[in-house]
Amino acid sequence: MIIYAAIMPHAPILLPKIGTAQDRQRAKNTIKAMEKIGEELKNKKFDEIIISSPHEDWGFNVPLQFAAPGFNGKVNKILTGFEPPKEYFKIGQNQAKSLDANKKYILIASGDLSHRLKEGGPYGFHEQGPKFDQELIENLKKESFEALFNLEAKYPEAGDCGLRSFCFILGILKALKTRIEPVILSYEGPFGVGYLVARLLK
Repeated sequence: MIIYAAIMPHAPILLPKIGTAQDRQRAKNTIKAMEKIGEELKNKKFDEIIISSPHEDWGFNVPLQFAAPGFNGKVNKILTGFEPPKEYFKIGQNQAKSLDANKKYILIASGDLSHRLKEGGPYGFHEQGPKFDQELIENLKKESFEALFNLEAKYPEAGDCGLRSFCFILGILKALKTRIEPVILSYEGPFGVGYLVARLLK
């Protein structure tokens, strides 16, 4: 049984031991939203966390430090690769078949949106970056999955890293016929990378 699901960014700069006070001030909306998820999870009892990410190490560790720093149960880490987003949706659907109906699961989709929102960002600015992020958020709210699958083909220069991770978690939810209720807790790009924090299921 899935009792909670969320999308979270994974930039190490969000952590107090890595980012400066100034960095954290610039990303305060993201940090506040991630802390809110952590507060909500404190009140829930669950057996396992399934977390997907396109990056190892900090790709998993950053969201987990906000969401569940004291959790001692099983954490199932799914590393996404370069298959199309729709393929990861299908992989998520297959993953759902292996879940124990008697266990309570938390799902976390770790990933960032476009890396091309500002000239000073990791890959500079490209007009497709903001468009990609805007459409991803709108399609997520409307649960327009086919539109999500096609975003990278539509905006090939956007330079995202999280879409496959998001599609994997959405595939699990869809396969289990879970009613998804997307709530955007925050979105910003203070360093030229889109940070989305969204609750998919509460």
